[in-house]
Amino acid sequence: MRICFLNPFGTPDYDAIITQTLAPSLRSDTDVEVRHLENAPRNIDYYVPKHLVEIEILKAVLAAEGDGFDAFVIGCCYDPALTQARELATIPVIGPLEAAVLLARPFGHRFSVLTDHHKAVPEIEDRVRLYGLEANCRSVRSIDWFINDMIGDPASVARDVHTRSREILTNDRSEVIVLGCTIVAACYEQTVLRGAADLADLAIVNPNVIAVKLAELFADLHAAGQYRISRSGYYQQHGQHNQAEAAEILALLGHADARGFER
Repeated sequence: MRICFLNPFGTPDYDAIITQTLAPSLRSDTDVEVRHLENAPRNIDYYVPKHLVEIEILKAVLAAEGDGFDAFVIGCCYDPALTQARELATIPVIGPLEAAVLLARPFGHRFSVLTDHHKAVPEIEDRVRLYGLEANCRSVRSIDWFINDMIGDPASVARDVHTRSREILTNDRSEVIVLGCTIVAACYEQTVLRGAADLADLAIVNPNVIAVKLAELFADLHAAGQYRISRSGYYQQHGQHNQAEAAEILALLGHADARGFER
């Protein structure tokens, strides 16, 4: 099984930490290739760069499908371009936040999301509401780190995650913390893997691991002919409505095969 985990940032700076922290959780037959974007902003902390990145994500999912990957993970908890990528691609596409909040309930009755900084809070709140889980989400909080700073001091990020998580579990009456940033999650996971067992005593859900495990599941379903995504409404493909228009859009994405909107 081959899964593409896309870091949707215009830098390779985060590739190694994602690769290292996913490896212990993979099945023996799963190969995860971590990629990043080339012609994109270095981060998507703000909405304008996020919008620019989403176009590049669509190009990346087409490339991953062409390269024979069995599933595709968009490695950011904004789940950027998730709906569009599912409309576009045939292979399963997974968003870490959607995966983690949907699967939080087996870990506990109510959850809170802990994201990176204040700017991300309303975006995550909106996505939780979009996913229909607002009733079970006690809060969305942040640790006030920006992505450029995290990679220089992962251990401090992990300590802040643990301290803030304990506060939230007590004050917001949550039972589970869903980490709402893939790089926050990688920093936390790396620190735990390096021996900080004292940080692993809380119900903290890593969206990177959950997303990849869900990608494994959906890749299995796809191989068995059981990934029967509906193309009648929300994920209907453009080519089903107008093949010529679909071809024009694919050309704008630098992809010549108009059938990519009709599979």
